[in-house]
Amino acid sequence: MISNILSIAGSDPSGGAGIQADIKAISANGGYAMAAITALTAQNTQGVIAVQMVDPVFVARQIAALRADIRIDAVKIGMLGTAAMVQAVVKALAGLAVPTVLDPVMVAKSGDRLLQADAVTALRDALAMATLITPNLPEAADLLSQPEAACRTGMEAQANALLALGPRAVLLKGGHLPGGDCPDLLATSQGLTWLPGLRHATRKTHGTGCTLSSAVATQLGSHRPLAEAAARAKAYVARAIATADALSVGHGHGPTHHFHAFFTGPTP
Repeated sequence: MISNILSIAGSDPSGGAGIQADIKAISANGGYAMAAITALTAQNTQGVIAVQMVDPVFVARQIAALRADIRIDAVKIGMLGTAAMVQAVVKALAGLAVPTVLDPVMVAKSGDRLLQADAVTALRDALAMATLITPNLPEAADLLSQPEAACRTGMEAQANALLALGPRAVLLKGGHLPGGDCPDLLATSQGLTWLPGLRHATRKTHGTGCTLSSAVATQLGSHRPLAEAAARAKAYVARAIATADALSVGHGHGPTHHFHAFFTGPTP
């Protein structure tokens, strides 16, 4: 049976991140994608021009409509933007006992802030609802009010600190570490597991966080164990980045190639 995966996130009209990336990643990983939109953005590969938040009450109605009719096998939560939105989404998902992956979207690849500063506390309080959270190093530092980790030892300490905030697991992304490696760290109550990876020399990494979290949610919704789900999702994103030069989209941080496995033509 194909799993139904709900993404709750903002829209990216350039197609590389947000809801658009989530739908592609869910589909490419074998799920049926659904979406509740929290924000409209005017953005491209070079930056965010404007953000228009959706009324949190209406977002809750989107979620309620889906819950009333459609089986939901997993949830991915992305851009929430405001404290009111965080609270509305948490309330709307109450009692839904399925894997929930929370990607704490705080700053866009271009550096534009996507979560209001006064919403960080609300997001921190919401971590306990998550099966898995997937912060990058700047987001982890923001959530913990600490300097950004700059080595594996620092990542281990911050992953454990995030785990103490209540989520069942943490997948701390190491893409901001210096050097040629790009390791991620999975932290659970059973311990720490490193997921190795190599850095690709490309600027086509727009939406990688959205893509990874959606891929993990789909794998979990298909009843795969957490460690396997995380490893499969990381491998999928790595290949999407490695083949991204097949795309010619924009002049800034271009998108990854979500459907690389479905193209038969030559790719890098």
